[in-house]
Amino acid sequence: MIRPHRTHALWYAFILHRISGVGLALFLPVHFYTLSLALTAPGRLDEFFRWTDTAAVKFAEFGLVFLLALHMFGGLRLMALEWLPWSDRQKTLAAGAAAISFLISGLFLLRAI
Repeated sequence: MIRPHRTHALWYAFILHRISGVGLALFLPVHFYTLSLALTAPGRLDEFFRWTDTAAVKFAEFGLVFLLALHMFGGLRLMALEWLPWSDRQKTLAAGAAAISFLISGLFLLRAI
């Protein structure tokens, strides 16, 4: 049985916000480990930087920037829901936030290539 609230566009915005938050949370330990290499093993950090110059890693960075932008705009959407009066335009704003997130991450990818 499909629940009516789960077919609403803002339900999908909620799901994307949740997924982006989990993705960013999973990235943080990797990021902190990489930062620790600068202090403990500079040679391994140099190897890691050479590996990050591959196309697959640059595409993964695109995904990371997309998740970050999506999460930021999702948070702004939540603040708007809490502080502003409800309007049907919020659905359009949620779709616009996802589009702007993709644009930002796409520009990041084009610059990285």
